[in-house]
Amino acid sequence: MSGYRSAGVLGAGAWGTALAQVCAAAGLRTTLWAREAEVVEAVAARRENTPFLPGVRLHEAITVTSDMAALAGADLVLAAPPAQFARAALTAFAPHARPGLPVALCSKGVEQGTLKLMTEVLADTLPQAQAAVLSGPSFAGEVARGLPTAVSLACADLACARTIAEAIATPGFRPYVIDDMIGAEAGGAVKNVLAIACGIVEGRGLGRSAHAALITRGFAEMTRLAVKLGARAETMAGLCGLGDLVLTCSSPQSRNMSVGLALGRGETLEQALFGKLSVAEGVASAPAVKALAEREGVEMPICAAVAAILAGEAEVDAAISGLLNRPLRAEA
Repeated sequence: MSGYRSAGVLGAGAWGTALAQVCAAAGLRTTLWAREAEVVEAVAARRENTPFLPGVRLHEAITVTSDMAALAGADLVLAAPPAQFARAALTAFAPHARPGLPVALCSKGVEQGTLKLMTEVLADTLPQAQAAVLSGPSFAGEVARGLPTAVSLACADLACARTIAEAIATPGFRPYVIDDMIGAEAGGAVKNVLAIACGIVEGRGLGRSAHAALITRGFAEMTRLAVKLGARAETMAGLCGLGDLVLTCSSPQSRNMSVGLALGRGETLEQALFGKLSVAEGVASAPAVKALAEREGVEMPICAAVAAILAGEAEVDAAISGLLNRPLRAEA
């Protein structure tokens, strides 16, 4: 047993709401912080986050609030705002966080401008926190409904990772502990960009062989960057790397892949994003991943092509042609 009795979840999008469901199902008193007043109102009226996760009745142990101070007494906090808003959310929460508070980072991305991973953002905003990273193949709707899911729970202190894992594990939600936080973060950030690429390939009708090749070569890019940043290659072969990549690149249920599908079918980025409340993290992360790779001297042609398409610097067909006409080289 972990000894944790309560959890706070920072961010009430689809993923944050699903994590609140997990915590409540694991027996924790759970407080879900929502920035949007309509989420608080919807849960109060119907026990359902209708804007972001419709059709899922929320556990009675979940309290939804717009007051961050309500998370102050939690034994554990899971931070799930979109990556580009993580700094603002963590800064606002900082006055309510006690020293040593375990904070599991559940956002996947690289911060634009600073090119920092989420653990670095946490170190800037809550240096007294005990950092952890939760990442892996997980669709919010499936997790919220209790369907079987396995994820990586990374922390430099494996004892802390085990404590968090024990606190949030349920029969349907299985965290595997690792101590490679950089690997967990890098996998989660890069796979969203690669999912856009896979969607473009699918939308362009280039076939399953091209799709498989893209996942494989994308995995090579992901691994090169992660290892350069200090991760272990074997981490990238696990749930937070290959597992998350395969899921996100294989289903239109993925927000990032759905954006790529629209682009591949000829829509503009504005059309692809129109009407979507939930954030496709890869759109914001693509230029940051490209810049980070350039800073580190890591070759990532697929991610660079996606960034160019999103920025309007390359047409889809020209970007695909550029990738196909790269010089032949050894695979490894």
